[in-house]
Amino acid sequence: MTATMLAPTNLRGAHEALADTEGTVQLQGAGTAAGWAGAALPTDTVLDTTRMTGVLAYNPSDMTVAVRAGTPLSELQAELAANGQRVAFDAARVARGATVGGLVATADSGPLALAYGSLRDLVIGATVVLADGTVARTGGHVIKNVAGYDLAKLLHGSYGGFALLAEVVLRLHPVPASARTVSLECPLDVGAERAALVLGSALEPVCLEWAEGTLLARLEGTPDGTEARARELAGLIGGSVLTEDDADAAWARHAELTGAAVVRVGCRPSRLAGLIGAPGGPAVAGLGTGIGTVGLPFAEVNGMHDAVTAIGGTSVTHQRPPSGVRAWGRMPSAIRVLRALKNELDPHGRLSPGRFESWFGEFGNREENP
Repeated sequence: MTATMLAPTNLRGAHEALADTEGTVQLQGAGTAAGWAGAALPTDTVLDTTRMTGVLAYNPSDMTVAVRAGTPLSELQAELAANGQRVAFDAARVARGATVGGLVATADSGPLALAYGSLRDLVIGATVVLADGTVARTGGHVIKNVAGYDLAKLLHGSYGGFALLAEVVLRLHPVPASARTVSLECPLDVGAERAALVLGSALEPVCLEWAEGTLLARLEGTPDGTEARARELAGLIGGSVLTEDDADAAWARHAELTGAAVVRVGCRPSRLAGLIGAPGGPAVAGLGTGIGTVGLPFAEVNGMHDAVTAIGGTSVTHQRPPSGVRAWGRMPSAIRVLRALKNELDPHGRLSPGRFESWFGEFGNREENP
């Protein structure tokens, strides 16, 4: 089957693309996470969002920006930087051209999530297009706006399975005047112990990550303030304050390891080190966020999924697994709620079939993954 390719440039085009077509539709962006989660099934139509770009509204004094969802976040950051502002979000694949909508749809995050949260926390408004072409809006340009059902949070991590995210309103933060990174070479278990000391202090790092043998903590603020806090933090954990070049190299290595991961897991931070340290492969651990990635043979992926499920966490592959290896952990306890939402928003199962494997019945409505 040869799919029809559609590439709308704006909200109206996205509405027409879904309202005027029949059959299944694969939603795709820049493709930086094409190998994540379950493999997309063949569809009648592929809707490409990469032409839906550009800033719709930006007033620096409001600290918010509205953009089309196909806008690469790196391009948006460059525009915001001219006014000393940023989206406080630093997922590894932003540098590879990941779009705002794609980052929301995959629930991606980076080290800054410790202080600022994921995009789920930074999206304050959105315009979405449902499977039948219906346009729905949620939130707005006011940070404390709570009008209506928060569809943007529902779409966070939905992999295009519930609706098309067409436009997004994001909360902004100032670009810090200064940033310093403290480093300590140590095994993961020691890193977890030292991270607990940092989290129990008043030093307030914006990032606290262990990356393949190195504990990294980043501080932001005024030049004098960050310098003093960095020295105190280094003394607390027995580490050293990195130069700017060394800090850039350390965080680049962190991003490289994250980008090469086979499985991403999320669990209580106190359990993360024991979970991802067990396989012994290249690992990155957000010791304050509970988000980690690990490289391991595909033969061990199902075992990792089961270990994560056993402690109440979530897991998903970040490389396409071979047949017989699950892309996701076991179905969540809320699967019936998710299916009810799927049936309400996409009753004919049009959107992005396969990304959640059998969760929504593409391979039969089984209660457990194969």
